[in-house]
Amino acid sequence: MNVKMVFILLWVCLTVAEVARAQGFADLGTPARGFAEPQPDYKLQFPADHGAHPAFRIEWWYLTANLTGPDQIEYGLQWTLFRTALSQTALSQKANSGWNNTQLWMGHAAVTSPTAHFTAERLARGGIGQAGVTAAPFEAWIDDWVLEGTGPGTGLGAAALRASGDEFAYDMQLQARGPQVLHGQDGYSVKSADGRASHYYSQPFFDISGTLRLPQGVVPVRGQAWLDREWSSSPLAVSQTGWDWFSLSFAGGDKLMAFQVRDQAGTAFTSATWIAANGRVKSFGDGALTATPLHLTSVAGRRVPTQWRLQLPDKDLDIRINALNPGAWMDVSLPYWEGPVRFAGSHTGRGYLEMTGYE
Repeated sequence: MNVKMVFILLWVCLTVAEVARAQGFADLGTPARGFAEPQPDYKLQFPADHGAHPAFRIEWWYLTANLTGPDQIEYGLQWTLFRTALSQTALSQKANSGWNNTQLWMGHAAVTSPTAHFTAERLARGGIGQAGVTAAPFEAWIDDWVLEGTGPGTGLGAAALRASGDEFAYDMQLQARGPQVLHGQDGYSVKSADGRASHYYSQPFFDISGTLRLPQGVVPVRGQAWLDREWSSSPLAVSQTGWDWFSLSFAGGDKLMAFQVRDQAGTAFTSATWIAANGRVKSFGDGALTATPLHLTSVAGRRVPTQWRLQLPDKDLDIRINALNPGAWMDVSLPYWEGPVRFAGSHTGRGYLEMTGYE
């Protein structure tokens, strides 16, 4: 690799990392001048909305999975591709080609076990082929990390998933066993009392199987996966500082997406989607859900809640949630906690928890 290429790659990495820090979790409420904003009357369209939305400032393709090995050891898996825009310029192919492209990409991958948590990060500049997303056939990639459709029509009914880091790799196959789910009002998901929102849908019904490559060797695994798709330009209010997000799969087949967005005053805006085993949904607005931290863990110099009580009285839900590995800290450009969880109480099952904005 010549000196010029080394310089270019270093510049790309520093630029993306700096933007990630500048557009931190608390800064997702900053004005998004010139960018598109989610609209409540927009009807999601597929396969087009599997693809990228460059008119919006931020976007992600976010897949998590709960896995079990042949020895019954449990694992978690994460694969995420983030897109963010430096500025909103003309979107013509000529104006946004090559190094003129204003889109930046960041990938996160992780594998979690009860005793270990492995992470990796990739950074890329748009317009040079290093990262991107196509809707039909569906493919999302950054370098050699990829999530790609493999079924009829190459949408998201079936998919292949690959990623690797210094200490891990995985190669997975996914098969959808239920419908996609729209959150909020037909995919318009409100995040704050003043109406900040995103477009948000999920595929929570994936079966997943494949292999993990870990320091101890290759482990065949299978389980369930959940894909979240979300895009916006300023989804948080200025006073909001971070969120706690839960994706839970119950032993009986139903599922729950729930989150609270915390603010500087110590209060939170909540939202939830109850997903029946047959795919029918019921949305719950602010105040219907209560998420109470029960135990704080010291991780990466922060105090992070790794045990929770989650209550949704309308569904007679009252559960205690515990992290499989309390040390599942994502030590990346914009650090956060992400890992598999187990829960019991009125319902039992497995899921995933993401927590941001803890200083």
